[in-house]
Formats: sequence, structure tokens, C-alpha cells
Amino acid sequence: MKTSKLILSLVTGIVAGAAAGALLGVLYAPDKGAETRRKIGEKGDELRDTLKQKFEGAKHQANDLLDKGKSKIYEAKNDVASSL
Repeated sequence: MKTSKLILSLVTGIVAGAAAGALLGVLYAPDKGAETRRKIGEKGDELRDTLKQKFEGAKHQANDLLDKGKSKIYEAKNDVASSL
């Protein structure tokens, strides 16, 4: 449980930081509207890619933890069966 909360906090922090950075960039941008929209689109694409990578990493970690848990349950089952 602690690992999943840590991963969720990490992803939330990344999203919040990226959003704050994008907002500040737009507010202080001296560019024309079309240029600003293009930059926002690029930053959105970068953020999407980053989040996708982070999500895939978190999913991989969760699958690894699940596999380890299944393995421990299987080992415990075999230990109980052999002691009977």
C-alpha cells in the first residue's frame, strides 16, 4: 500500500509541477496568440509523453509486486502442502 501511495504522490506532483510551469510560461510569454497556442500544444504533448512513461513504469512496478506476491503465496501453499 505504501508503494502505491508513493507512486500516486509522485505522479500527482509531476502533473502539478508541469501544469504550474506551463501556466507560468504562458503568463510570461511575449509571443503572439498563435505562437503561444503552438507552444502550449507542444508542452501538452511533452507532458502527455512524460505521464505515459511514468504510468507505464508504475504499471510495470505494480505487475512486478503482484508477481512477487503470487510467487510467495505459491511458495507458502507448497510449504503447507508438504508439511501435511
